[in-house]
Amino acid sequence: MKISIERGALVKAMAQAQSVVERRNTIPILANVLIEAEENAVSFRATDLDIEVVDKAVAHVERPGATTVAAHILHEIVRKLPDGAQVTLVDDPASGRLEVSAGRSNFSLATLPKEDFPVMASSEYLANFAAPAPVLRRLFDKSKFAISTEETRYYLNGVYMHVADGEDGKVLRCVATDGHRLARIDAPLPDNSGDMPGVIVPRKTVGELRKLLEDDDAVIAVSVSETKVRFATPEITLTSKVIDGTFPDYTRVIPVGNTRKLEVDASEFAKAVDRVATVSSERSRAVKLALDEDRLVLSVNAPDSGAAEEELAVAYGDERLEIGFNAKYLLEIASQVDRENAVFLFNSSGDPTLMREGNDTSAVYVVMPMRV
Repeated sequence: MKISIERGALVKAMAQAQSVVERRNTIPILANVLIEAEENAVSFRATDLDIEVVDKAVAHVERPGATTVAAHILHEIVRKLPDGAQVTLVDDPASGRLEVSAGRSNFSLATLPKEDFPVMASSEYLANFAAPAPVLRRLFDKSKFAISTEETRYYLNGVYMHVADGEDGKVLRCVATDGHRLARIDAPLPDNSGDMPGVIVPRKTVGELRKLLEDDDAVIAVSVSETKVRFATPEITLTSKVIDGTFPDYTRVIPVGNTRKLEVDASEFAKAVDRVATVSSERSRAVKLALDEDRLVLSVNAPDSGAAEEELAVAYGDERLEIGFNAKYLLEIASQVDRENAVFLFNSSGDPTLMREGNDTSAVYVVMPMRV
C-alpha cells in the first residue's frame, strides 16, 4: 500500500478513529486503526467491539492495500506535522512496518495484520430514514445530561430513542433519566421511521455521534435494528450496539397536575443559582427556592462555610412555596433553555417539578426536589 494524503484530511479522519479506540486494551489489535486504500479513497476504521467508526478521506492512491497501525500514535504524529503538509504512508508487509513521511519527517510504525482486525457484523436494519443534523443534535444534546452513570442500572446508561405519541401525532423522541432528573425531547417524525424499534443509544456513542452532527447542512442516514444503530454521512459511518435492556416507563414520572407556575429569565436564573451555590464546597448542596408573589429568593446554607441569598424578579402568582433542589441539577436543566424564559411547574415541596422552555412542550424536563 502506498498513498499520499493532505494532513488536514488525515487529522480529521484519525481524530474520529482514535477517540473510539480505548486507551487501555487487553487485545492489541483493538488499539489499532485499519487503513484500507482503494482507488483515490482511503478508509480508516476503528472499533472497541461495541462501536465502530469508518471515516473515508480523499487521497492519491499509488498502490491499493490495507494494514493496521496504532491509532493514538498515528494521530499524535499527524497532529504535530505542519499545516498543509502532504503525508505519505507506505506499508511494507515484509518488515511489518508502516513508513510515514512528510517533508523532512520520517516515522516507522509497527503494524499488525489486517486479517486480525474485527469488523462489526452488519445486521438487517428494520428502519432506515434520514434526518437533518440539527434535529438529531437537538434531540441528543438536550437529553444527554440526564444519562445515568450508575453501573447497576445499566439500562439508564444511554438515551432512549423511539417513536412516541406527541400532542399532535407521532414524534421521534429521545429520553434520558438517572432517577433524579429526566429529559424528554421531541422532534417531527422523519419519513419511513414509523417502524423503528425503540433503542437505548449508549453514552459513548452519543458522544461520538456529536462529531457527525456539527454541520448544519448535513443530512444523517439513520438505520435501526433491535441490536444496533447506525448513523452515516457520505464520509463517516458510525455503527454501535445498543444497550440490551428495557427502558423504564418514563411517562409515569412526568407530572401532569402541577399548577403552580413560575416564569423566569433562564440565563439570569442559572447565573443566580451558580452564584449562591459558590459558598458550598459540596457538589450536591441544595439550593432553596422561596417563592412569593412575583419574587423568588434563592438561598444556600452551608454550616461549615457560610450562607448566600439572592432575589430575582419573576412571574409567579400562586401561593407561597419553599422547595429545595440539587444546585448542579438546576444548573444543567436551566442551561438547556434556548429561549429567554424558563417555565417551572410545581405541585408541592415534595413532588417532582416540571420545567419547559416558554410555551414549547417539545422539550420537557423533570427534576426531583431535595429536603432543605
